[in-house]
Amino acid sequence: MTAVVLLGLVPSLAQAAEEPVWVEAVGEAQMGEYDTQKEVKERAKRDAQQKAVEKAVGAFIRSHTFVSNNQIADDLVYASVRGKVEKAEILSEGWNQKDRNLYRVALKALVTPVYPERGEGLSIKVSLSRTLLKEGEDVRIFYQANSDCHVYLFSVAADGSVTLLLPNAQDRDNFVKGGTAVEFPSTGNPLRLEARFLPGFIGKSAEERVKIIATKNKEDIIALGFREGMFEAFDAKSTGMISDLVRRLNQLEPADWAEATAVYQINR
Repeated sequence: MTAVVLLGLVPSLAQAAEEPVWVEAVGEAQMGEYDTQKEVKERAKRDAQQKAVEKAVGAFIRSHTFVSNNQIADDLVYASVRGKVEKAEILSEGWNQKDRNLYRVALKALVTPVYPERGEGLSIKVSLSRTLLKEGEDVRIFYQANSDCHVYLFSVAADGSVTLLLPNAQDRDNFVKGGTAVEFPSTGNPLRLEARFLPGFIGKSAEERVKIIATKNKEDIIALGFREGMFEAFDAKSTGMISDLVRRLNQLEPADWAEATAVYQINR
């Protein structure tokens, strides 16, 4: 996996649907030794709502066109549209007949699209010191958020594997003041961001992505199993996947996080 890079290429957005959508979803929660029935039922309901948002965002994606190198890049939609549950109607709920510790909730939810880029919550912008890179070249990332937040930098390879860039073992502080331009690595920092191909890659060039995520509150995103990629490149067998990251973000309130995605190219 590439240690880091970011290209200032943002996919184009076609005409977007503004109307909320009704979706149905089923959520589950397992009862633990110290859980109360009320806690389990609430967790199952939240799980159903989160899955409803995921389905609704899928509908919003189909009303957009995001193109990167002539391919539809669905996961890039999270930078521009998310969903918020406005209403929820319980269709059925109860304990599973085969597993009495499993509670299941089926509901119907009205989900409204949320567009952070229009000022509906937190937003962040990014740029890169270089756009086209040769393997081994250094690069710096520049970013700025519209309000105080915590920032997480990830490199995303073509196989969907995600490598954590910030915070890292040498720099745990990822808090950013709103309106302040930030450079990573900062001037004088001994860390280097070096463009690298995935292990075993034999092609002449590769296109990958960097995701920059900002959250109002400090989040336990690192616990998803991402490896630090400051000096190594990791593949899908050794680090977290983009699907894990997107699933975790969908659990947050739409206005409480923002994401910027950029594409970069490495050449031999």
